[in-house]
Amino acid sequence: MLKTLAKSIREFKRDSILTPILVSMEVVLECTIPFITAKLVNLIKAGCEMTDILKYGGLLIVMAILSLLFGMFAGMTCANAACGFGRNLRHDMFYSIQDFSFENIDRFTTSSLVTRLTTDVSNVQNAYMMIIRTAIRAPLMLIFAFTMAFVLGGKMAFIFLFTVPVLGTGLFLVSRKVMPIFKKVFKKYDALNSSIQENIKGIRVVKSFVREDYESKKFDGAAGDVCRDFTRGERILAFNGPIMQFCLYSVMVFVLTFGSYTVITSKGLDLDVGQMSALLTYSFMMLSSLMMLSMILVMITISVESGNRISEVINEKSSLTSPENAVTEIKDGSIEFDHVTFRYSSKAERAALSDINLSIASGETIGILGGTGSSKSTLIQLIPRLYDATEGCVRVGGRDVREYDLDALRTAVAVVLQKNILFSGTVKDNLRWGNKEATDEEMEEACRLSHADEFIDVMPGKYDYYIEQGGANLSGGQKQRLCIARALIAKPKILILDDSTSAVDMKTDAAIRQAMREYIPATTKIIIAQRTASVGDADRLISRDGGRIIATGTHDELMKTSDVYREIYISQNKAGTENE
Repeated sequence: MLKTLAKSIREFKRDSILTPILVSMEVVLECTIPFITAKLVNLIKAGCEMTDILKYGGLLIVMAILSLLFGMFAGMTCANAACGFGRNLRHDMFYSIQDFSFENIDRFTTSSLVTRLTTDVSNVQNAYMMIIRTAIRAPLMLIFAFTMAFVLGGKMAFIFLFTVPVLGTGLFLVSRKVMPIFKKVFKKYDALNSSIQENIKGIRVVKSFVREDYESKKFDGAAGDVCRDFTRGERILAFNGPIMQFCLYSVMVFVLTFGSYTVITSKGLDLDVGQMSALLTYSFMMLSSLMMLSMILVMITISVESGNRISEVINEKSSLTSPENAVTEIKDGSIEFDHVTFRYSSKAERAALSDINLSIASGETIGILGGTGSSKSTLIQLIPRLYDATEGCVRVGGRDVREYDLDALRTAVAVVLQKNILFSGTVKDNLRWGNKEATDEEMEEACRLSHADEFIDVMPGKYDYYIEQGGANLSGGQKQRLCIARALIAKPKILILDDSTSAVDMKTDAAIRQAMREYIPATTKIIIAQRTASVGDADRLISRDGGRIIATGTHDELMKTSDVYREIYISQNKAGTENE
């Protein structure tokens, strides 16, 4: 885990190295100042000259200013290193996620990935900030202060050696108890974020069914669960305070009691007033260092699990990768399913697709019909390798899709998904997802073919109209037509429409299909639909049920040979009406 995280330091190595050096210089000066002060006190007591006072006073001022400057610059370099490290972690995680296949994303879940990119990175960033500054300062302060205390106080300094094991044992027991709690609580954090994400995405449904109270109670339950675990962990960590206070006051009582006794009985020969005051200062330094170490331990305890979760994402390898010497040129849009079986996971009891055999010629228009859960979308997701077949193979342009470079394959296969996703930005920005080099004329033509121009032309700014995140300021039909236009701009070898005209009226639906036949005649078109009218003019229709192909043929052929297709057609066209 540490090796993985360390790779994200990169250009901030200089600041990460410079911070401990500056902190070390600051500590040396801070630990030297009480020693010089003790000498000055003893000189004043002995009746020194004013020049001696000015000399030592000036030296103390210079050392104090230098200590301040070293501390200030250490703070600046520490902030640069920690914030830069956090930025790089988010960058590395995000880029890793971009390479994930659907299988990888399903394994982590969206809400968990969001938590890892935000809360977990913040925890690790804060821990790193403490490690390169406070975790260097505290041990050095402890060592230097003890050394100086031993020089000044002799055997009396050994009291600190008795307090360290007590404190160390207490902190070890606390951290051992609290680590499993924080490991458990981050999983509940994921569940909490999942609940929030689900609620916000479905807010219209929540309000339409007046389920705000139910959702609030569900959220309160999840939030309360997280709160209880965090409270339990923090209560255990709170024992650090009493342990530290016990060690602090034990040392203070010992130094004040035996130090005063030594000063009085030896009349300043074994321990003088200046040495006594310096010894008290070093006592505070050492115990404050121990307190800092306690805080560091708490922060690291919390961040260790966050670090593991971040490393999981960065080290996760996509289940789909381009092979060596990958083929980058797709000959045509022909498709072949050769005894294809697919399961979403090795543990799945039932195959989503079973022994699929299907050949589609380049330029052919194929309509796919089937009931809900018949794995229509799963079938087409194997073509651009959004998933890989469990058994058998899928060929595009005469070659196994696993032989192609992923980018080249997916560029040649445009998919308009069932859930239409638009991104925040202008209409042009969204259209250029299909082809970033598309001209204004190409975009206008694609929108005309998809009938998106009908609403774009009446919008303020037209093609510069700003679309909110997810296309929130567009209707379902408008989003579908824009997504179709985006796919048309790509001029792919294979175009897949996954129930992409369900929110469009029948007349517009027919016009879009006619435009596609004329605009991209050589492109293989696969149309998944719920209504028979959307695929009635296809070259071939495929009827699916239970993960299998149960019938293939034209509309007229299936009306004669397929009871399932005939039943669907009659039910949708009863009394001359069509329903979705």
